[in-house]
Amino acid sequence: MPDFAFGGEVAWRPTSAYRDRSRLAAFIARHRLADLDDLQRRSVEDPRWFWRAVLDDLGIEFYEPYGEVLDVSRGIAWPRWCVGGRLNIVHNCLDKWIGTPVAQKAAVRWEGEEGSTRVLTYGELHREVNRCANAFGELGIGRGDRVALFMPMCPELVVAFFASIKIGAVILPLFSGYGADALASRVRDAEAALLVAADGVRRRGQVVPMKAVADEAAAAAPSIRRMVVVPRLGIDVPLAHGRDERWPDLVGRQSDEHETVRTGADDPLMVIYTSGTTGRPKGAVHTHCGFPVKAAQDLAHCLDVHDTDTMFWVTDMGWMMGPWELFGMTLLAGTMVIYDGALDYPGPDRLWSLVARHGVSVLGVSPTLVRALMRHGDAPVRAHDLSSLRILGSTGEPWNPESWRWLFETVGGRRVPIINYSGGTEVSGGLVSGNVLTPIKPCSFAGPPPGIAADVVDEQGHPVRNQVGELVVRAPWIGMTRGFWRDPERYEHTYWSRFPGVWVHGDWAAIDEDGLWYILGRSDDTIKIAGKRLGPAEVESVLVEHPAVIEAAAIGVPDATKGQALVCFCVLRPGQTPRPGLAEDLTSLVGTRLGKPLRPDAIEFVRELPKTRNQKVMRRVIRSAYLHEDPGDLSSLENPQTVQEIQAVRR
Repeated sequence: MPDFAFGGEVAWRPTSAYRDRSRLAAFIARHRLADLDDLQRRSVEDPRWFWRAVLDDLGIEFYEPYGEVLDVSRGIAWPRWCVGGRLNIVHNCLDKWIGTPVAQKAAVRWEGEEGSTRVLTYGELHREVNRCANAFGELGIGRGDRVALFMPMCPELVVAFFASIKIGAVILPLFSGYGADALASRVRDAEAALLVAADGVRRRGQVVPMKAVADEAAAAAPSIRRMVVVPRLGIDVPLAHGRDERWPDLVGRQSDEHETVRTGADDPLMVIYTSGTTGRPKGAVHTHCGFPVKAAQDLAHCLDVHDTDTMFWVTDMGWMMGPWELFGMTLLAGTMVIYDGALDYPGPDRLWSLVARHGVSVLGVSPTLVRALMRHGDAPVRAHDLSSLRILGSTGEPWNPESWRWLFETVGGRRVPIINYSGGTEVSGGLVSGNVLTPIKPCSFAGPPPGIAADVVDEQGHPVRNQVGELVVRAPWIGMTRGFWRDPERYEHTYWSRFPGVWVHGDWAAIDEDGLWYILGRSDDTIKIAGKRLGPAEVESVLVEHPAVIEAAAIGVPDATKGQALVCFCVLRPGQTPRPGLAEDLTSLVGTRLGKPLRPDAIEFVRELPKTRNQKVMRRVIRSAYLHEDPGDLSSLENPQTVQEIQAVRR
């Protein structure tokens, strides 16, 4: 990789308003540590002390206490947590708040694309979860069964999520945009017994059927015994006799009392599938004392979430940030906003109107979503009162400086910190993050959250600074996946096979001279030109500096001379056209900034880049389409028509 040069000057410094009420500062003071560096050092040197302190700080209650907080007798890849403890996380998310003032607080604020709204207090959510738990029990679903959730972000999804856990089942959250094949492969892999599906969803005013997809998937998944249909749109859908039940009929007749099943602290809680290209899906296994604890710790220590906060994270339940938000916010007794629809419909100000209408104080977005909304200019933002915002969060993709500054200046008014946050499905949260105690440069992270022994290494596994390397972790943490579902060898090969006893995450990262961290994209997206490694984010950041370009994606394609050649795809700003000479200008710009050997061989102009509904740019799809190869699973794409456009540019 080229030498690292990124970030620039500090854009935000902690003010007393942030420092004085910071949960992270309070944690440091409570344990009489000198500062954040002292906490970070002790947290990785003494993980048993640290994670016990986190459990205490979060007020996690156990039915039966654990003996050891951490047991690594099976090796670093297979730690056991809260050994011997009895814990169902739903007790801490919901049950323990009943009879307290929290029961009267809003737990969930929901809005649908068509304008429908609903608010559930903690008390109301608890009662609905109990009804749903009784309903699932009536269907014969119980402890250890897998329950697949195929719904948009609606209140019934939240209810089914917690009800499944309450009865000791294992949840299987699935992307609401999946096609039948993708849905079936995951349901089949997990051997789910129950599928909870919506009748349909609205997307930019159009009805997108979901029940038909669920029916086709269930036909290909023999393990599915029952299906519960949520009438999100109220459209007429067929019901299979003896298999299907309507949510209002089944859940509506149940008691609102149900005792929570007492599970083991490290019993399976959730199987969530990671994105992949081909082959059998990878189901990351998470437990009651794992994923939820890491999620809540990161919300508290990184994003400084308090019980007075209202958070809206742009996500789907099939992306880990969906369960992360549900677990984290209920463990902290905060309020979450969920939205079911497109964020630029009926107008480009929909996201900003949501923030103002619901009093959102913590907003989580992806850089790709920000780049898409930037096209509409500042006016949609200025039309709404965003004074409720206290924290801006970001995850999903690397930033480029221009879009980061737009979010910081136009949306946050230069007063609100952008907390960069990057980790993964298998991680339960962040391996690197910002916080409210550390100065922020554009696109930067403060570093690993407390408890994460992360590092950046070269190809031999040696630590590097001021240059790009692999992101690794040298010690276990409580949110680490307990392996892939029924595939331990694949898990060990994926994360633990490169360097002995070291988790290799698959991201390019760098640490600058001030100790700030940067994530520069997936290492499997790396482009290698004549022996020189190049991260896509480096090229894309240069391209979007040009006034004509709003978005870009860089890929490597086979080249007989150089091994790989660089090909770039650019989306132009409104009003811009691919005029003669523009491609040459962009080629020269990249060559000037990164070096002549790294000049693109081709610049292609497209209307859109292929993205998931969570706004991740799918570079492997771009590469496959451009080379006219099988693009693999396209089920998570929001805009599959982009594949044909990319194929057409190279006949």
